[in-house]
Amino acid sequence: MDNMENQPPRVNRSPKRFNPYWFYALLGLMIVGIYLFNSGDGPVETQWNDVRTRMLPDGDIDKITSVLNNGKIERVEIELKRNRVYKYSDKINVNSNYTGPHFYFKVPLEWDGEAKVAEAQENLETKIPLLYKEERNYFGRVLEFLMFPLILILFWFIMFRGMARGGGGGGIFNVGKSKAQLFDKDADSKQVTFNDVAGLEEAKVEIMEIVDFLKNPKKYTDLGGKIPKGVLLVGPPGTGKTLLAKAVAGEANVPFFSMSGSDFVEMFVGVGASRVRDLFRQAKEKAPCIVFIDEIDAVGRARGKNAGFSSNDERENTLNQLLTEMDGFGTNSGVIVLAATNRADILDKALMRAGRFDRQIYVDLPEYKERLDIFKVHLRTLKLDPGFDIDFLARQTPGFSGADIANVCNEAALIAARKDKQIVDKQDFLDAIDRIIAGLEKKSKLISKEEKRTIAFHEAGHATVSWILEHANPLLKVTIIPRGRSLGAAWYLPDERQITTTEQMMDEMAATLGGRASEELTFGKISTGALSDLEKVTRQAYAMVAYFGMSEKVGNLSYYDSSGQSEYAFGKPYSEKTSELLDAEARRFIDEAYSLAKAVLIEHKDGLTVLAELLLEKEVIFSEDLEKIFGKRKNNRLEELGLLEPVQTDPDSDGSWESAKQE
Repeated sequence: MDNMENQPPRVNRSPKRFNPYWFYALLGLMIVGIYLFNSGDGPVETQWNDVRTRMLPDGDIDKITSVLNNGKIERVEIELKRNRVYKYSDKINVNSNYTGPHFYFKVPLEWDGEAKVAEAQENLETKIPLLYKEERNYFGRVLEFLMFPLILILFWFIMFRGMARGGGGGGIFNVGKSKAQLFDKDADSKQVTFNDVAGLEEAKVEIMEIVDFLKNPKKYTDLGGKIPKGVLLVGPPGTGKTLLAKAVAGEANVPFFSMSGSDFVEMFVGVGASRVRDLFRQAKEKAPCIVFIDEIDAVGRARGKNAGFSSNDERENTLNQLLTEMDGFGTNSGVIVLAATNRADILDKALMRAGRFDRQIYVDLPEYKERLDIFKVHLRTLKLDPGFDIDFLARQTPGFSGADIANVCNEAALIAARKDKQIVDKQDFLDAIDRIIAGLEKKSKLISKEEKRTIAFHEAGHATVSWILEHANPLLKVTIIPRGRSLGAAWYLPDERQITTTEQMMDEMAATLGGRASEELTFGKISTGALSDLEKVTRQAYAMVAYFGMSEKVGNLSYYDSSGQSEYAFGKPYSEKTSELLDAEARRFIDEAYSLAKAVLIEHKDGLTVLAELLLEKEVIFSEDLEKIFGKRKNNRLEELGLLEPVQTDPDSDGSWESAKQE
């Protein structure tokens, strides 16, 4: 008994399925074999003229036979005498044991064999009679008759088999089956859990409530509560919506069906609706369970919007079936639909209503504490410097999503390995952030001294204005080393605020225009290097006027459409007179910001020159250098966050920051 208990458990292996590719290989070998068999030592094609002028006069022919097929002469075969075969060794295989016929030639329907052969032997002493034999090629006729249908059937089988493999497998009739993957917690030991999801505390509370309901339904039903039918995860890309759904699959002790919205769409009409029906049929059989539809906007786009240009009847039929299955006439108890999208504004209103998606959970970009937790998760597998400060990274990456943070950690490890380091240190992370945001340094790019001086004063203008103005974002680093498409770049640390005042936006616009203003004041001319600056301030100015109601002349009006309903509208929601007013007010804001930037630079012209010369010398400078030139900054959040310490950065390394300003 003990020996039996110590033996490993038997594994029930499923029988091996027949691989159809063996059938294709066998069919190919048969075709090749038939070809080789038929193309061996058979007769060689010749011409009647060669037979008449050479073979007959020389007495080389032993037999001349006309082959009949259905009473008609199909071809004429020539058999040579054994002692004359060697004369034609250039055409036939002399060493072969093949006895004949050796040659053949095709004849037209009106060819008179008797007369032609008799005419050719008119002056010859030995006459060779023309023989006849009947030869009916039934196999060739049948093969010729069936070849085209067989090719069509084979092509049809191969094409539909590939589609059926994606639509549930089995055969061509399963193309309408659901493509959803069923996850079993016990079968997969590498499931993601809530412990692997850093941040998203509010979202996890609501999601965990659903998981808890499935585990302990009596706790809620005793009070008369009902489980939500659907939960929609909404947020920017990379914030962890799909990861959160994976954690639900790992935590829930119920079946979990996962499917993408694009999996419902197919080239055949009705397949999408059929897959929706099959998905919910499987879900009801395994209820209670969770159905996760990722990127639901692929099938849930609003119906009937600009039908003449963008409608898709198949997609709308699929959406109608989805609406019916989620909350229709029939019961659908025990099936919870979990969906994710970053385009909630384009979803159909019927899909968003309560009863289908009872909850909408907004998954936003992580704040400082959430970024700190995300860094801790992704740094588990890295070999770090013993004194590494994770808090430093979390503070210097505002606006980074969870996917961005994962990419930073991976790039830092790759950079450290490229430099043959044994651990990943602080500088590797700084280089990784720079590379992700601004790209690789292009030291090989040829820049003249005049252009380099213009770039230096341009970037010094940005740095000076942003340091002097109280509400502008504090500068972290500025460089004149080309990166990506930019000739120079300045990096700031934006304040993680929820609302922005008019003064703050004006100071930010002035800092953005500081480069153009510095060029004009220093050289008396402007260049094309401020293209991205002008694009940025133009968007900001029009947003202040048309969206945020910050113009006194326009008033408290907003033409921003958060619902996305006017996405395909042909006209503007305001008159031509209002349009002219919007243009004038946007220009006024930009002119005021530009005047403010010029005033700051005129007042601190000496510091601007010193800063530009320092840039030409070092190519990369930091906030500590600006503090030495201009003194302490008003409302300096860098000092409050402890980020004003000298950063030992090699000017030749890769680097960049979130919210990088590039020209």
